[in-house]
Amino acid sequence: MSDLVSDLRASVSGDVEAGPTARAVFSMDASNYRHAPRAVVFPRDADDLAAVLRVCRDHRVPVTARGAGTSIAGQAVGPGVVLDHTRYMNRILDIDPDGRTARVQPGVVLDTLRAEASRHGLTFGPDPSTHSRCTLGGMIGNDSCGSHSVAWGRTTHNVVALDILTADGTAMTVDSDNPDSTPDNAHTRALRRLVDDNLATIRQGFPALPRRVSGYALDRLLPENGFDLARALVGTEAPAPSSPKPPSGSCPPPRCACSSSPATPMTSPPPTPSRTSCRSGRSPSRAWAPT
Repeated sequence: MSDLVSDLRASVSGDVEAGPTARAVFSMDASNYRHAPRAVVFPRDADDLAAVLRVCRDHRVPVTARGAGTSIAGQAVGPGVVLDHTRYMNRILDIDPDGRTARVQPGVVLDTLRAEASRHGLTFGPDPSTHSRCTLGGMIGNDSCGSHSVAWGRTTHNVVALDILTADGTAMTVDSDNPDSTPDNAHTRALRRLVDDNLATIRQGFPALPRRVSGYALDRLLPENGFDLARALVGTEAPAPSSPKPPSGSCPPPRCACSSSPATPMTSPPPTPSRTSCRSGRSPSRAWAPT
């Protein structure tokens, strides 16, 4: 463990905690599962995220990104390295009232976004009961909903774009509003081959359920759905990319869509979610290094 922790501390500008207290606190979420991590990292920026993934690849240690730790099925705990974005990567980068979108880092708490958006007569549609502490990154990983999601959609309907880091360190931006801009790389080509080889199965086999969180939304990658990788990643939980803030001057942060709040009469139809609109945040919740 000491080599892993030493390499992490040498590679990131954020905090690395591996003492018994931190490991005990982060060994649990709202479920009955317990997994003591080998270390907890509080990254300061996307460069830190990339460094953590690189070190964990070298040590063959899994990575779990954590939001508020409100998961009830053990999604926020893991035996490797836990990433907590709430300490430093917790900023709202901008809100565009006209476009009804927001750009946020994954550690932004939902109520913080809602409070800022309310100054423009907007809100973020999904509002789970944990709204005072759940993070946008966690909501994207879980495809969170809430009582108002019946009217304004789940998180997947409000994510416009995501900046992601894959486990091998590939950084890319995926945009639901502009699927043609999806990067052409080994990852996206492999996904396209998977879909092309299984078109009939995906079209006929996926249940017509309003919310599916126990698998991958491969149907969003079908040609008729525009190969919408951004929304396909929503709800994937752990085996998904990690979504940072703008990687140090390279990629922009997630964007979500904002809806008019109930107190403000709508004079136009609700917006199509884009980037992080004032209804959602743009950043996936976790990444796993190969084990």
